[in-house]
Amino acid sequence: MHDVEDAEREDIVTRIRELVADAYADVAVPIPRADRVRLAEELVYDVLGLGPLEPLLNDPEVTEIMINGPRQVYVERHGKLTLSTVVFDSTAQLRQVIDRIVSSIGRRVDESSPMVDARLKDGSRVNIIIPPLALTGPTMTIRKFSSERLGIDDLIRFKSLTHEMAEFLRACVRGRLNILISGGTGSGKTTTLNIVSNFIPDDERIITIEDAAELQVQQDHVVTLEARPPNVEGRGSVTIRDLVINCLRMRPDRIVVGECRGGEALDMLQAMNTGHDGSLTTIHANSSQDTMNRLETLVLMSGAELPSRAIRDQIASAINIVVQQSRLRDGTRKVMTIAEVLGVENERIKLQDIFVFKQTGVDPEGKVKGYFTATGIVPKSREHLLEAGEVVRLSLFEPSGG
Repeated sequence: MHDVEDAEREDIVTRIRELVADAYADVAVPIPRADRVRLAEELVYDVLGLGPLEPLLNDPEVTEIMINGPRQVYVERHGKLTLSTVVFDSTAQLRQVIDRIVSSIGRRVDESSPMVDARLKDGSRVNIIIPPLALTGPTMTIRKFSSERLGIDDLIRFKSLTHEMAEFLRACVRGRLNILISGGTGSGKTTTLNIVSNFIPDDERIITIEDAAELQVQQDHVVTLEARPPNVEGRGSVTIRDLVINCLRMRPDRIVVGECRGGEALDMLQAMNTGHDGSLTTIHANSSQDTMNRLETLVLMSGAELPSRAIRDQIASAINIVVQQSRLRDGTRKVMTIAEVLGVENERIKLQDIFVFKQTGVDPEGKVKGYFTATGIVPKSREHLLEAGEVVRLSLFEPSGG
Protein backbone atom coordinates (compact mmCIF):
# COMPACT_ATOMS: atom_id res chain seq x y z
CA MET A 1 0.00 0.00 0.00
CA HIS A 2 2.79 2.42 0.95
CA ASP A 3 4.66 1.50 -2.24
CA VAL A 4 1.57 2.43 -4.32
CA GLU A 5 1.19 5.74 -2.44
CA ASP A 6 4.90 6.52 -2.88
CA ALA A 7 4.75 5.70 -6.60
CA GLU A 8 1.66 7.93 -7.06
CA ARG A 9 3.36 10.74 -5.13
CA GLU A 10 6.47 10.50 -7.31
CA ASP A 11 4.30 10.67 -10.46
CA ILE A 12 2.53 13.80 -9.17
CA VAL A 13 5.83 15.46 -8.17
CA THR A 14 7.32 14.72 -11.61
CA ARG A 15 4.21 16.08 -13.36
CA ILE A 16 4.26 19.31 -11.29
CA ARG A 17 7.93 19.88 -12.17
CA GLU A 18 7.14 19.31 -15.86
CA LEU A 19 4.25 21.82 -15.74
CA VAL A 20 6.47 24.44 -14.05
CA ALA A 21 9.20 23.88 -16.67
CA ASP A 22 6.62 24.23 -19.48
CA ALA A 23 5.19 27.42 -17.95
CA TYR A 24 8.64 29.02 -17.67
CA ALA A 25 9.57 27.97 -21.21
CA ASP A 26 6.96 30.43 -22.56
CA VAL A 27 8.20 33.37 -20.45
CA ALA A 28 10.26 35.95 -22.36
CA VAL A 29 12.44 36.95 -19.36
CA PRO A 30 14.65 34.07 -18.13
CA ILE A 31 13.89 32.99 -14.54
CA PRO A 32 16.78 31.81 -12.32
CA ARG A 33 16.84 28.03 -11.82
CA ALA A 34 16.71 28.40 -7.98
CA ASP A 35 13.39 30.30 -8.28
CA ARG A 36 11.95 27.64 -10.60
CA VAL A 37 12.94 24.88 -8.17
CA ARG A 38 11.45 26.83 -5.23
CA LEU A 39 8.13 27.35 -7.03
CA ALA A 40 7.93 23.66 -7.95
CA GLU A 41 8.60 22.75 -4.30
CA GLU A 42 5.92 25.14 -3.03
CA LEU A 43 3.39 23.67 -5.48
CA VAL A 44 4.28 20.12 -4.33
CA TYR A 45 3.81 21.20 -0.70
CA ASP A 46 0.43 22.77 -1.54
CA VAL A 47 -0.86 19.82 -3.58
CA LEU A 48 0.49 16.91 -1.52
CA GLY A 49 1.39 18.30 1.89
CA LEU A 50 0.59 21.06 4.34
CA GLY A 51 1.71 24.03 2.27
CA PRO A 52 4.22 26.42 3.89
CA LEU A 53 4.47 24.18 6.98
CA GLU A 54 6.24 21.34 5.14
CA PRO A 55 9.81 22.71 5.57
CA LEU A 56 9.20 23.11 9.33
CA LEU A 57 7.72 19.63 9.64
CA ASN A 58 10.76 18.23 7.82
CA ASP A 59 13.25 20.16 9.98
CA PRO A 60 14.50 17.74 12.69
CA GLU A 61 15.52 20.63 14.97
CA VAL A 62 11.96 22.01 15.18
CA THR A 63 10.04 20.36 18.04
CA GLU A 64 6.93 22.56 18.11
CA ILE A 65 5.19 24.84 15.60
CA MET A 66 2.80 27.59 16.77
CA ILE A 67 0.69 29.36 14.12
CA ASN A 68 -1.00 32.55 15.39
CA GLY A 69 -2.93 33.48 12.26
CA PRO A 70 -1.56 33.45 8.70
CA ARG A 71 1.33 35.92 9.14
CA GLN A 72 2.88 34.76 12.41
CA VAL A 73 4.46 31.30 12.77
CA TYR A 74 6.67 30.60 15.79
CA VAL A 75 8.85 27.50 16.23
CA GLU A 76 10.64 25.88 19.14
CA ARG A 77 14.24 24.77 18.58
CA HIS A 78 16.38 23.43 21.45
CA GLY A 79 13.81 24.66 23.96
CA LYS A 80 13.82 28.26 22.63
CA LEU A 81 10.95 30.03 20.82
CA THR A 82 11.70 32.07 17.69
CA LEU A 83 9.58 33.71 14.99
CA SER A 84 10.09 31.78 11.73
CA THR A 85 10.22 33.25 8.23
CA VAL A 86 7.27 31.06 7.18
CA VAL A 87 3.99 32.83 6.40
CA PHE A 88 0.74 31.86 4.71
CA ASP A 89 -0.47 33.84 1.68
CA SER A 90 -3.86 34.37 3.28
CA THR A 91 -6.27 33.19 5.96
CA ALA A 92 -7.91 31.10 3.21
CA GLN A 93 -4.66 29.18 2.61
CA LEU A 94 -4.26 28.53 6.35
CA ARG A 95 -7.87 27.32 6.56
CA GLN A 96 -7.22 25.04 3.59
CA VAL A 97 -4.28 23.42 5.44
CA ILE A 98 -6.38 23.08 8.61
CA ASP A 99 -9.25 21.46 6.67
CA ARG A 100 -6.80 19.03 5.06
CA ILE A 101 -5.56 17.95 8.51
CA VAL A 102 -8.97 17.49 10.13
CA SER A 103 -10.67 15.85 7.13
CA SER A 104 -7.93 13.19 7.00
CA ILE A 105 -9.16 11.91 10.40
CA GLY A 106 -12.87 12.30 9.68
CA ARG A 107 -13.31 15.48 11.72
CA ARG A 108 -14.35 19.01 10.90
CA VAL A 109 -13.69 22.46 12.31
CA ASP A 110 -16.21 25.28 11.82
CA GLU A 111 -18.22 27.78 13.85
CA SER A 112 -20.30 25.00 15.42
CA SER A 113 -17.16 23.12 16.57
CA PRO A 114 -14.32 25.67 16.56
CA MET A 115 -11.82 23.58 18.60
CA VAL A 116 -10.32 20.26 17.60
CA ASP A 117 -7.44 17.94 18.55
CA ALA A 118 -6.00 15.92 15.69
CA ARG A 119 -2.96 13.86 14.76
CA LEU A 120 -0.81 13.96 11.65
CA LYS A 121 0.19 10.78 9.80
CA ASP A 122 3.60 10.77 11.50
CA GLY A 123 1.99 10.91 14.97
CA SER A 124 2.50 14.66 15.59
CA ARG A 125 -0.19 16.18 17.82
CA VAL A 126 -2.22 19.11 16.51
CA ASN A 127 -4.54 21.51 18.35
CA ILE A 128 -6.69 23.86 16.27
CA ILE A 129 -8.88 26.75 17.40
CA ILE A 130 -10.53 29.17 14.96
CA PRO A 131 -12.59 32.40 15.10
CA PRO A 132 -14.82 33.45 16.77
CA LEU A 133 -12.88 31.89 19.69
CA ALA A 134 -9.42 32.84 18.36
CA LEU A 135 -9.42 36.57 17.74
CA THR A 136 -6.09 36.66 15.84
CA GLY A 137 -7.33 34.24 13.16
CA PRO A 138 -7.11 30.45 12.80
CA THR A 139 -4.59 29.24 15.39
CA MET A 140 -2.79 25.89 15.25
CA THR A 141 -0.21 24.28 17.56
CA ILE A 142 1.74 21.25 16.36
CA ARG A 143 3.76 19.15 18.83
CA LYS A 144 6.03 17.19 16.53
CA PHE A 145 6.38 13.45 16.96
CA SER A 146 10.01 12.44 17.32
CA SER A 147 10.89 9.28 15.43
CA GLU A 148 14.26 9.30 17.20
CA ARG A 149 14.20 6.72 19.99
CA LEU A 150 16.05 8.12 22.96
CA GLY A 151 17.46 6.04 25.79
CA ILE A 152 18.47 6.75 29.37
CA ASP A 153 22.06 7.45 28.22
CA ASP A 154 20.70 10.31 26.11
CA LEU A 155 19.02 11.87 29.18
CA ILE A 156 22.34 11.61 31.05
CA ARG A 157 24.16 13.16 28.06
CA PHE A 158 21.61 16.02 27.96
CA LYS A 159 22.30 16.49 31.72
CA SER A 160 18.63 15.89 32.51
CA LEU A 161 19.67 13.50 35.32
CA THR A 162 22.70 11.55 36.59
CA HIS A 163 23.89 7.93 36.37
CA GLU A 164 22.87 7.45 40.02
CA MET A 165 19.34 8.75 39.42
CA ALA A 166 19.02 6.54 36.32
CA GLU A 167 20.20 3.48 38.26
CA PHE A 168 17.64 4.16 41.00
CA LEU A 169 14.79 4.65 38.49
CA ARG A 170 15.75 1.42 36.71
CA ALA A 171 15.53 -0.49 40.02
CA CYS A 172 12.17 1.17 40.81
CA VAL A 173 10.66 0.13 37.45
CA ARG A 174 12.03 -3.42 37.53
CA GLY A 175 11.05 -3.72 41.20
CA ARG A 176 7.45 -2.81 40.25
CA LEU A 177 7.05 0.46 42.13
CA ASN A 178 4.29 2.77 40.86
CA ILE A 179 5.86 5.88 39.36
CA LEU A 180 4.29 9.27 38.62
CA ILE A 181 6.19 11.66 36.33
CA SER A 182 5.04 15.24 36.80
CA GLY A 183 5.91 18.60 35.27
CA GLY A 184 4.66 21.64 33.41
CA THR A 185 3.85 21.97 29.70
CA GLY A 186 6.82 21.10 27.50
CA SER A 187 8.94 19.88 30.43
CA GLY A 188 9.63 16.53 28.74
CA LYS A 189 7.31 14.28 30.78
CA THR A 190 6.36 12.06 27.84
CA THR A 191 10.00 11.68 26.75
CA THR A 192 10.99 10.60 30.27
CA LEU A 193 8.00 8.22 30.48
CA ASN A 194 9.05 6.68 27.15
CA ILE A 195 12.62 6.16 28.34
CA VAL A 196 11.75 4.88 31.81
CA SER A 197 9.24 2.39 30.32
CA ASN A 198 12.18 0.75 28.50
CA PHE A 199 13.23 -0.70 31.87
CA ILE A 200 10.10 -2.91 31.97
CA PRO A 201 11.21 -6.55 31.41
CA ASP A 202 10.54 -7.97 27.92
CA ASP A 203 8.41 -10.88 29.17
CA GLU A 204 5.63 -8.65 30.58
CA ARG A 205 2.35 -7.63 28.92
CA ILE A 206 2.21 -3.83 28.69
CA ILE A 207 -0.95 -1.88 27.90
CA THR A 208 -0.54 1.80 27.02
CA ILE A 209 -3.45 4.25 27.16
CA GLU A 210 -3.26 7.72 25.61
CA ASP A 211 -5.24 10.63 24.25
CA ALA A 212 -3.01 10.79 21.18
CA ALA A 213 -0.53 7.95 20.68
CA GLU A 214 2.93 9.35 21.46
CA LEU A 215 4.52 6.62 23.55
CA GLN A 216 7.18 4.48 21.88
CA VAL A 217 7.36 1.47 24.18
CA GLN A 218 9.99 -0.79 22.65
CA GLN A 219 9.10 -4.19 24.13
CA ASP A 220 7.41 -6.85 21.97
CA HIS A 221 4.26 -7.52 24.01
CA VAL A 222 2.57 -4.11 23.90
CA VAL A 223 -1.10 -3.27 23.34
CA THR A 224 -1.68 0.39 22.44
CA LEU A 225 -5.07 1.95 23.21
CA GLU A 226 -6.05 5.47 22.11
CA ALA A 227 -9.02 7.52 23.28
CA ARG A 228 -11.52 8.68 20.67
CA PRO A 229 -13.21 12.10 20.61
CA PRO A 230 -16.90 12.43 19.69
CA ASN A 231 -17.78 12.40 15.99
CA VAL A 232 -19.40 15.24 14.04
CA GLU A 233 -22.79 14.40 15.61
CA GLY A 234 -21.23 14.53 19.09
CA ARG A 235 -21.45 10.76 19.66
CA GLY A 236 -19.08 7.81 19.91
CA SER A 237 -16.48 9.26 22.26
CA VAL A 238 -14.28 6.83 24.22
CA THR A 239 -12.45 8.47 27.13
CA ILE A 240 -9.16 7.61 28.83
CA ARG A 241 -11.28 6.55 31.80
CA ASP A 242 -13.25 4.07 29.65
CA LEU A 243 -9.97 2.61 28.39
CA VAL A 244 -8.44 2.30 31.90
CA ILE A 245 -11.53 0.41 33.11
CA ASN A 246 -11.48 -1.85 30.03
CA CYS A 247 -7.73 -2.45 30.25
CA LEU A 248 -8.13 -4.05 33.69
CA ARG A 249 -9.99 -6.90 31.92
CA MET A 250 -7.09 -7.43 29.50
CA ARG A 251 -4.69 -9.03 31.99
CA PRO A 252 -2.02 -6.34 31.97
CA ASP A 253 1.29 -6.82 33.77
CA ARG A 254 1.90 -3.09 33.41
CA ILE A 255 -0.42 -0.19 32.73
CA VAL A 256 1.15 2.93 31.21
CA VAL A 257 -1.19 5.95 30.97
CA GLY A 258 0.15 8.81 28.83
CA GLU A 259 -1.35 11.47 31.10
CA CYS A 260 -3.82 11.52 33.98
CA ARG A 261 -5.96 14.61 33.53
CA GLY A 262 -9.46 13.64 34.65
CA GLY A 263 -11.61 11.08 36.45
CA GLU A 264 -9.38 8.23 35.22
CA ALA A 265 -7.03 9.13 38.11
CA LEU A 266 -9.37 7.29 40.52
CA ASP A 267 -9.44 4.14 38.36
CA MET A 268 -5.67 4.29 37.97
CA LEU A 269 -5.17 4.57 41.74
CA GLN A 270 -7.58 1.69 42.37
CA ALA A 271 -5.72 -0.44 39.82
CA MET A 272 -2.40 0.35 41.53
CA ASN A 273 -3.93 -0.58 44.88
CA THR A 274 -5.34 -3.89 43.66
CA GLY A 275 -2.30 -5.69 42.34
CA HIS A 276 -1.44 -3.73 39.18
CA ASP A 277 1.86 -2.55 40.58
CA GLY A 278 4.67 -1.22 38.44
CA SER A 279 2.33 1.18 36.64
CA LEU A 280 3.53 4.45 35.11
CA THR A 281 1.79 7.71 34.25
CA THR A 282 2.36 11.46 33.93
CA ILE A 283 0.51 14.39 35.43
CA HIS A 284 0.56 18.15 34.93
CA ALA A 285 1.95 19.76 38.11
CA ASN A 286 4.72 22.16 39.11
CA SER A 287 6.16 20.42 42.18
CA SER A 288 6.07 17.02 43.90
CA GLN A 289 3.71 18.30 46.60
CA ASP A 290 1.54 20.02 43.99
CA THR A 291 1.28 16.62 42.26
CA MET A 292 -0.44 15.14 45.31
CA ASN A 293 -2.94 18.03 45.47
CA ARG A 294 -3.62 17.72 41.74
CA LEU A 295 -4.26 13.98 42.01
CA GLU A 296 -6.77 14.64 44.78
CA THR A 297 -8.56 17.18 42.56
CA LEU A 298 -8.63 14.71 39.64
CA VAL A 299 -10.14 11.98 41.83
CA LEU A 300 -12.90 14.41 42.86
CA MET A 301 -13.51 15.06 39.12
CA SER A 302 -14.46 11.37 38.77
CA GLY A 303 -17.65 12.12 40.71
CA ALA A 304 -16.71 9.72 43.52
CA GLU A 305 -18.08 11.02 46.81
CA LEU A 306 -15.08 10.13 48.92
CA PRO A 307 -13.83 12.07 51.95
CA SER A 308 -10.51 13.83 51.46
CA ARG A 309 -8.79 11.57 54.00
CA ALA A 310 -9.84 8.46 52.06
CA ILE A 311 -8.56 9.94 48.79
CA ARG A 312 -5.20 10.82 50.36
CA ASP A 313 -4.89 7.33 51.83
CA GLN A 314 -5.55 5.88 48.35
CA ILE A 315 -2.93 8.15 46.76
CA ALA A 316 -0.32 7.46 49.45
CA SER A 317 -0.72 3.70 49.20
CA ALA A 318 -0.83 3.67 45.38
CA ILE A 319 2.03 6.01 44.36
CA ASN A 320 5.57 5.11 45.43
CA ILE A 321 7.83 7.49 43.50
CA VAL A 322 7.28 11.00 42.06
CA VAL A 323 9.69 12.22 39.36
CA GLN A 324 9.40 16.01 39.01
CA GLN A 325 10.61 17.49 35.72
CA SER A 326 10.98 21.13 34.63
CA ARG A 327 11.94 23.16 31.61
CA LEU A 328 14.33 25.81 32.86
CA ARG A 329 14.63 29.38 31.58
CA ASP A 330 17.52 28.46 29.23
CA GLY A 331 15.35 25.83 27.52
CA THR A 332 17.04 22.81 29.15
CA ARG A 333 14.88 20.10 30.69
CA LYS A 334 15.91 18.55 33.99
CA VAL A 335 14.59 16.09 36.56
CA MET A 336 14.38 18.51 39.51
CA THR A 337 13.52 15.92 42.18
CA ILE A 338 12.94 12.23 42.63
CA ALA A 339 10.80 11.88 45.75
CA GLU A 340 9.36 8.96 47.70
CA VAL A 341 5.79 8.95 49.03
CA LEU A 342 5.85 8.03 52.73
CA GLY A 343 2.17 8.13 53.70
CA VAL A 344 -0.33 10.56 55.24
CA GLU A 345 0.78 12.71 58.16
CA ASN A 346 -1.19 15.58 59.72
CA GLU A 347 -3.81 15.36 56.95
CA ARG A 348 -1.12 15.81 54.25
CA ILE A 349 0.62 13.32 52.02
CA LYS A 350 4.24 13.23 53.14
CA LEU A 351 7.04 13.13 50.56
CA GLN A 352 10.78 12.95 51.01
CA ASP A 353 13.29 13.95 48.33
CA ILE A 354 15.84 11.29 47.38
CA PHE A 355 17.59 13.24 44.59
CA VAL A 356 17.43 16.97 43.80
CA PHE A 357 18.85 19.49 41.33
CA LYS A 358 20.31 22.51 43.12
CA GLN A 359 20.50 25.62 40.96
CA THR A 360 23.45 27.86 41.83
CA GLY A 361 22.97 30.68 39.31
CA VAL A 362 23.00 31.66 35.65
CA ASP A 363 26.14 32.18 33.55
CA PRO A 364 26.69 35.24 31.26
CA GLU A 365 25.21 33.33 28.27
CA GLY A 366 21.99 32.73 30.22
CA LYS A 367 22.72 29.04 30.85
CA VAL A 368 21.47 27.68 34.16
CA LYS A 369 24.27 26.56 36.52
CA GLY A 370 23.78 23.91 39.18
CA TYR A 371 24.34 20.30 40.15
CA PHE A 372 22.46 17.10 40.96
CA THR A 373 22.86 15.49 44.35
CA ALA A 374 21.36 12.81 46.53
CA THR A 375 19.88 14.21 49.75
CA GLY A 376 21.54 11.56 51.91
CA ILE A 377 18.20 9.93 52.74
CA VAL A 378 18.03 6.20 52.01
CA PRO A 379 14.53 5.52 50.60
CA LYS A 380 12.25 3.24 52.61
CA SER A 381 11.43 1.45 49.33
CA ARG A 382 15.04 0.18 49.11
CA GLU A 383 14.06 -2.78 51.30
CA HIS A 384 11.21 -3.69 48.92
CA LEU A 385 13.54 -3.36 45.92
CA LEU A 386 16.14 -5.64 47.51
CA GLU A 387 13.41 -8.22 48.23
CA ALA A 388 12.41 -7.98 44.54
CA GLY A 389 15.98 -8.89 43.56
CA GLU A 390 17.10 -5.40 42.54
CA VAL A 391 20.58 -4.34 43.60
CA VAL A 392 20.34 -0.82 45.04
CA ARG A 393 23.75 0.38 46.21
CA LEU A 394 23.81 2.50 49.36
CA SER A 395 26.44 4.70 47.70
CA LEU A 396 23.72 5.98 45.29
CA PHE A 397 22.29 8.05 48.14
CA GLU A 398 25.48 9.81 49.25
CA PRO A 399 25.29 13.60 48.69
CA SER A 400 27.72 14.90 46.06
CA GLY A 401 28.11 18.45 47.37
CA GLY A 402 28.33 19.96 43.86
